[in-house]
Amino acid sequence: MHRRNLLRSALAAGLTAAPLTELADVLAKADNALAVTGPADLARLESATEQHSYGYAGRVPTDVLADLVADVTDVIPLLQRPQPAVTRVALTRIMGQLGGMTAVVLHDLGNQREAHAWFATAARSAEESGDRQLHAWILARKAMLPLNFGAPHAAAELAEQARHIAGPRATAAVTLAAAVSGRAYALAGRRDEAAAALRDADRLADMLPEAERADTWFGHCEQKHHVHLSHALTALGETDRARESQAHALALSAPTSTLTRTLLRLDAAACQHRDGHTLDACHAAAAALNGIPARYRTGLTHRRAVDLYRSIPANLRSRPTARALAEVLAA
Repeated sequence: MHRRNLLRSALAAGLTAAPLTELADVLAKADNALAVTGPADLARLESATEQHSYGYAGRVPTDVLADLVADVTDVIPLLQRPQPAVTRVALTRIMGQLGGMTAVVLHDLGNQREAHAWFATAARSAEESGDRQLHAWILARKAMLPLNFGAPHAAAELAEQARHIAGPRATAAVTLAAAVSGRAYALAGRRDEAAAALRDADRLADMLPEAERADTWFGHCEQKHHVHLSHALTALGETDRARESQAHALALSAPTSTLTRTLLRLDAAACQHRDGHTLDACHAAAAALNGIPARYRTGLTHRRAVDLYRSIPANLRSRPTARALAEVLAA
């Protein structure tokens, strides 16, 4: 508990050198532990991992990050000791889940390098555990790093790798991978491949067993599906369909889902821009950012708004609404 509180305090001040060094230290220990072959009380760790899987639930991302990393530190010494084979498998699976969720939060906060490193360790853990669906989920989530930060072709390759590992059965992981593929192809301007991937994602989503539709980071619920569709369809310029998905996703999103709701509002602003209402789009994007606490105006939301601003023609950037958006982004 003391370590958890220290992590929270350090991370609350931002992802500066000291807390990032702490994260790197924990990650190094996790990697070293995976090199050790090898009874542990799994009940608490499995319970904690399940609780984490329900996402932010209105909590500050850095608090979630601190709790995740604290639980990773509890797994490390168990991996370092000889364990029965079945326990080792369970522990590496837990490490994969915790590491993957840690990477997701780092991605959302905009820390690409750290997220990439945590995804790598999480993927290694999942592969050792033999859980192909977890491995595929981690790679699909990892694909969202290049997807959201300017490398859609690399994102498409990772997402297709995730689809291959997941296999043909309808699961949350393969559905996510198909949806991320669709988004990546859309951003890369590969319209036919995007359309095919999105058709696959819709087909798989309709076939998912109830257990795979859980509203967790590892599940693929209807809300999450429409969040992915919103971004892909916006990138494709299919603004009417994108708005339908935005409306569905917003209706299914909790009021405390600040990050998701803001990204959807930014997608809606991008649709306005694509429909020729660029200044209205600037106003909507600035309002979306101004409507959330400053700690949420970094990372993914900032990047999405920057992408919109960069698409504004130079002759409109001197207009008051465009300047207002630029000021919010610079703050």
